[in-house]
Amino acid sequence: MATIQDVARLANVSVSSVSNVLNGRSERMREETYARIQQAIDKLGYRPSQIARHLKTGHIPILGMLVPTTSNPSFGQLAVAVEEVAQRKHDYRVLVCNTYRDKQLEAKVLDELIGLGIRAVIVISSLNDERHIEAAIDRGLAVVSYDLGIDPARPAKHDHVLPDNRLAGQLAASHLIAHGHRHLAFVKPKGATISRREKIEGFMQAVRQSGEQCSAQIIDIDDGTRFGDGELGQLGFQAAQQISRLAQRPTGIAAVNDMTAIGLMAGLRHCGLSVPEDVSVIGMDNISMSEFAWPPLTTVATPVADVAETMVEQAIARIRQPSLAPREFSFPPRLVERQSVAAPAVTVSTAQASGGKP
Repeated sequence: MATIQDVARLANVSVSSVSNVLNGRSERMREETYARIQQAIDKLGYRPSQIARHLKTGHIPILGMLVPTTSNPSFGQLAVAVEEVAQRKHDYRVLVCNTYRDKQLEAKVLDELIGLGIRAVIVISSLNDERHIEAAIDRGLAVVSYDLGIDPARPAKHDHVLPDNRLAGQLAASHLIAHGHRHLAFVKPKGATISRREKIEGFMQAVRQSGEQCSAQIIDIDDGTRFGDGELGQLGFQAAQQISRLAQRPTGIAAVNDMTAIGLMAGLRHCGLSVPEDVSVIGMDNISMSEFAWPPLTTVATPVADVAETMVEQAIARIRQPSLAPREFSFPPRLVERQSVAAPAVTVSTAQASGGKP
């Protein structure tokens, strides 16, 4: 088994130079020296002892990642993308912790991760109050926040990476309106998060600016939990029952995420309604199973790979240079058209009666 001394001899450098490369302290090293050390590491197949590394530095090559719950496939999908980038580019693993958007639990987990020697954490929360996160930063933890922008009223202490949720809402509403829908609805769990609020704001803005005689309503579904992250499919199913009883049923519906949309489509079928013949449905996220729902779900896709790479790169950069100025990174979503959106039945009937195309 190769040792660090073997790497140093093969690269014709000191052991401390090899150690600097292994521990991310190579910013002052000449490129040719860095390349020679990396080549020696690869040729010998050298892997440092993580136990010895932890005992020496007090830190381990693991990124923490706090998510509301991995039972929401969108968070699980993002965690997989983060781990792939961290391992492939930096030889880091990712420790994922479920925190259920609970501030006290988030603070406790951050404290435990610091105690384990973890130096950087990606936090998915969408809670307004970030003081517990800032307290962890003051203790030396590098933090990258997802799905929450920098608050202009407070001095920022960490990076924020987020999809453009307002644009996601606008894209969903505009797509339904372009297909002729004038009675729209937005379905979400009852609990309010910043990202949900921004999606609704974008959705309603597109309705107001459409120039069409459109109406839109927000349908909140309550299952007794605060945010409903773990029950999204069931909440969508419940929403369908409520929608089917409305005197004026919306013909085009956007769901806050794909799991809610998939549950909604199943619930509509259970109530005797067809998608998209009776009701069109659009989701948000583009989780992998949305393509295999029935019908395949039209959705607004988050650029997960780009988001994950940015979060990992910023987390690693902050480990190496804690004094970096906080930045905000916003990623535009894109519409993915499948088969769950069509013209409303009344529009089809009118067009056919006049001899035109729907």
